[in-house]
Amino acid sequence: MEALLSSFTLVAIAEIGDKTQLLSFVLATRFRGQHWPIIAGIFAATIVNHLLAALVGDSVARALSPDTLRWILGLGFLAFAAWALIPDTLDESKQNVSRHGAFLTTLVLFFLAEMGDKTQLATVALGAKYSSLLLVTIGTTLGMMAANVPAVLVGEKLAQRFPLGKMRFVAAALFALFGVLILLKVNFGLGLGGI
Repeated sequence: MEALLSSFTLVAIAEIGDKTQLLSFVLATRFRGQHWPIIAGIFAATIVNHLLAALVGDSVARALSPDTLRWILGLGFLAFAAWALIPDTLDESKQNVSRHGAFLTTLVLFFLAEMGDKTQLATVALGAKYSSLLLVTIGTTLGMMAANVPAVLVGEKLAQRFPLGKMRFVAAALFALFGVLILLKVNFGLGLGGI
């Protein structure tokens, strides 16, 4: 359960203002009235992407000593904290609408946009940290959905009312907290620090 909650919280906050959330806004405006195919495309792309990322993290965890893994994860989360402070933008090339419909367009664009993104790399780190890849994948996918479904459903109205720029600082603080707790081997009963 700890892996699920930690994965959900970290990714849901980190995703706010991320380029994939911006992509959700764009897709919702381009495919007006087709919310459910867009949401289904986001879900399918995320579950596959994050399952693969968690598997990579698990493989890395098995190949490294616990102390080496602790340093890599701790420093990695601190790097994610710095990265979260950099505002994301959406490439113009990713805004082109396909003739393949809302679901397929969303599936492909969302999967590609998530490749190498901070939430995907955080999923790799979470897969290395927690033994339950299923709970990590479910948690990170639910976190992505929690951030992106509102973007699809309310689009620009949400962007006008929600301070997306300020959420970068919350995401950075959360990544930094995870990193420091891992480096210090601190465990507050949530399993955030000990490996």
